[in-house]
Amino acid sequence: MRKAILAILVAGLLAACTGGERSLHNMRTSDGGPDEFAVAPVGALEIPETLDLPKPTPGGTNRTDKTPKADAIAALGGRASVQFAGGIPASDRALIARVGRNGVAADIRGTLAAEDAQFRTNRKRLSFFNPFGRDRYFRAYVNQALDAYAELLRFRNLGIATPTAPPAQ
Repeated sequence: MRKAILAILVAGLLAACTGGERSLHNMRTSDGGPDEFAVAPVGALEIPETLDLPKPTPGGTNRTDKTPKADAIAALGGRASVQFAGGIPASDRALIARVGRNGVAADIRGTLAAEDAQFRTNRKRLSFFNPFGRDRYFRAYVNQALDAYAELLRFRNLGIATPTAPPAQ
């Protein structure tokens, strides 16, 4: 009997040693995940002509990163000049019209965050027993995942011009 109790205790201790926490994959997490805009690269530091501190200008430019929005747009593959055009560029009007044909929700991020929080809460109730601490992130979202290669084939079969894709792994 002692050996059986000892074996159960050892198995429990080993199950508790599952390694590092993958917070994005943890269904019980309560934080919102990482903020992709929290860390922004800045330009090179430079020594100013005078060492007197300038007055802060709220909403003004930074001495090391004078155009952060333009830099971000360029880093994402866009044209930085578009941010000053005032409105939607002519090259994107057809795309915006097609995307917004059924209406546009102004608070879409908040709506999606609330729906995902409810989804996670429902999943948490159903997965209370996890003896080995397995990662359940992908299993939870498996019905919402898109098979990129199946969609690529579907589009090609419909005659829609598609870009090339890397080979399937």
